[in-house]
Amino acid sequence: MSGPLAGIRVLDFCWIGAGALVTKAMGEAGAEIIRVESRSHPDNLRLTPPFRPGTDGLEASGYFASRNPDKKSFALNMSKPEALQIALELASNVDAVTSNFRPGVMEKWGLSYPEIKAVNEDVIYLVMPMQGQDGPHSSFIGFGSTIAALGGLVSLSGEPGRTPVGTGTHYPDHVPNPGHGLVAVLAALYQRAKTGKGQAIELSQFESTVNVIGSAVLASSAGFSVEAVGNRKPGVVPRGTFRASDDRWVAISCSRDEHWLRLLEEMRIDGVDSQNAMTTSSEREAGRDEVNEVVAKWVAGLSSEIVVDRLAGVGVPSGLVNTSADVIEDPRLAEREFWHTIEHPVIGQLPMFRLPFVTDAGRTSMTRPPLLGEHTWEIASEVLGMSSDEYDRFTAAEVLY
Repeated sequence: MSGPLAGIRVLDFCWIGAGALVTKAMGEAGAEIIRVESRSHPDNLRLTPPFRPGTDGLEASGYFASRNPDKKSFALNMSKPEALQIALELASNVDAVTSNFRPGVMEKWGLSYPEIKAVNEDVIYLVMPMQGQDGPHSSFIGFGSTIAALGGLVSLSGEPGRTPVGTGTHYPDHVPNPGHGLVAVLAALYQRAKTGKGQAIELSQFESTVNVIGSAVLASSAGFSVEAVGNRKPGVVPRGTFRASDDRWVAISCSRDEHWLRLLEEMRIDGVDSQNAMTTSSEREAGRDEVNEVVAKWVAGLSSEIVVDRLAGVGVPSGLVNTSADVIEDPRLAEREFWHTIEHPVIGQLPMFRLPFVTDAGRTSMTRPPLLGEHTWEIASEVLGMSSDEYDRFTAAEVLY
């Protein structure tokens, strides 16, 4: 492996979303990720569509694949008593141990921080429970959709006075929670490099998610009423999405008066105008409906690409509302080599997204997501020094399973 984290080894008990994305980023940056999983209780994402039709469901989930490239799969059935010693031996040979189960799971298996620290004094130990490891709701199960609701994000999504609609995807799983988890582990590794000491890290995904609504929390603490506003933002008019003649949508946001004046000039070129130019943000705020109506009329008479090209040419913030299919075909992402197509033995060709930054060394490398248990013998023999006879015995007993 190469990359800034080359030489770092992680024993990864994370599954589903947020935790898996922490170790995905570390793996793409060069760390060796040993992902512990088992056929006796497979990762929910292995059972979650989209699937490649006509294939083994455990190996054909695109959802699972997107979160687990650059990892090695070690099949270990933790319901078997013999599995504990194997897990502890692995833990003694790694830099970090990660998990995102509810509190009590790692402890039930005998893999709490004190128990792992006993075999690896300077280990970094990350846990990511929904609401922390203590408190009245610490045992609650949480997924991205429920964490978004609990953290206040859903209450701010949607149109004013309408039913909250959420973010359309498990936003906490994709951004704040793995982001904070990754920073915590990297900071702990940096501190260990200076002090020689490891540490335990407890990340509450509830608390992590609250971070993304900071401005709303500040407003509420000052006594202001905060509610969902759709695409609106005070003082920014127009700000929203508008349907073009080709039935595609364009997002436009005039955050400064000069943006509006440039947009106004483009509309006037095509004979579209308002009775009042409303050159200040306060005037446009008062006439928001009229402004949006005028802009909508202008956009409706042009194709989406023409609108975006013209506005980009005069410095007005705008962009196409792309679908996921549009993103795959976006020439700018292709030119920047953001997509990396991997040949998967079950799924076939699989487009994977790289880390969204480029260093002097170029884009990070990437290997395909593992099949369940694909690297069990490799890790057992090379990391644990297990003999083939021992391996066969553990496999027959469904310990390595």
